[in-house]
Amino acid sequence: MTHIAIHDALNAIDRRSRPYTYRGSAHGASPDAAVAAAARDVLVPVLRELPAPFADCVTGAKVVEGVEARYAAVLARIPDGAAKTRGIATGRAAAAAILAARAGDGSDTPLFDTAYPQGTRPGEYRFTPGSDFAFAPGWGGVTTFALRSAVQFRPGPPYAVTSKRYARDFAEVKRLGGDGVTTPSARTADQTEMARFWVESSPLLWNRVARDVATRKHLDLWESARLFGLLDMALADGYVATFDTKYRAYNFWRPVTAIRNAADDGNPLTAADPTWTPLVQTPPIPDYDSGHSVEGGAAAQVLQRFFGTDRIRFETCSYTLPAGQTCTDAAPVVRHFRSFSEASDENGRSRIMVGFHFRKAVNEGIAHGVRIGDWTVNHTLQRVR
Repeated sequence: MTHIAIHDALNAIDRRSRPYTYRGSAHGASPDAAVAAAARDVLVPVLRELPAPFADCVTGAKVVEGVEARYAAVLARIPDGAAKTRGIATGRAAAAAILAARAGDGSDTPLFDTAYPQGTRPGEYRFTPGSDFAFAPGWGGVTTFALRSAVQFRPGPPYAVTSKRYARDFAEVKRLGGDGVTTPSARTADQTEMARFWVESSPLLWNRVARDVATRKHLDLWESARLFGLLDMALADGYVATFDTKYRAYNFWRPVTAIRNAADDGNPLTAADPTWTPLVQTPPIPDYDSGHSVEGGAAAQVLQRFFGTDRIRFETCSYTLPAGQTCTDAAPVVRHFRSFSEASDENGRSRIMVGFHFRKAVNEGIAHGVRIGDWTVNHTLQRVR
């Protein structure tokens, strides 16, 4: 919503791509003032509406106060006058337009559902160890930004739990995804680093990648706004689409549930381990398809389409590695990539190494995300000159 407002505000000043919601005209307005006002007027009200526990994080870290302080600092650097005044008005109008468009979009759906019905048959999702709820089972009903609907590119079903292909995926995650303490793991040290590296929030990590590449490519305000508008619409729709697939379509169990209950799955090729423990606690969401993989596929495809090539080298850090190795540490661990798709593929594989997903969920998730990324670029914010 923030980047859409920024995009539309800038395009009201100088139309370079198609607006999303706001179609005003503001020739001569200050672009910097418009960007600041658009961002501030979306972020502040939305941050104040966040439900617990996210609201506690915002309040405790004084995030809203930080936004307000940054906004004031930006405006203070812009000379007073008609251009500044008009820029502020334009940014606020663009923010108001996207806030109005998203009112009643379903994002107020409950996030922690302790009454979500748990499955009883092999393959059916049930609460994962350490959680007594399902997370956001209604998120698949949130209004999409670019997609026609959440079901537009819904993948086909997961493998049947009695099949050889399921048994193959089962054996892989069982062998590689254990915590190395309660459960032995055949992961290498690099695979363990990879597993923990990509646990980080997908939108945070992929926005950081986009920001770094955009800076190196010296994108101007308009191109940057279009890039982040496309990227974050695809990421937002990726979550809506994957949650539709997870909960509404298949409701498939996680590897930790499958491995602990394999004695009753009807597949002679699987063997149970009642104490099997993944490297990181499994999120309280069904397995199929992998949301992380959807996000990676969507992000990589948007970036590839935007820059006209997949083969752009970059490096990035992570906030979910052990202490001393994160982005904020003195010597952070950095992973290097030769292309966006290489990073997306590693992101997907990491979900097997961390013990979260079967390979089928990963592969279908990446393909799902690529389709979402393509659709977003093909149907929104198209360049007009």
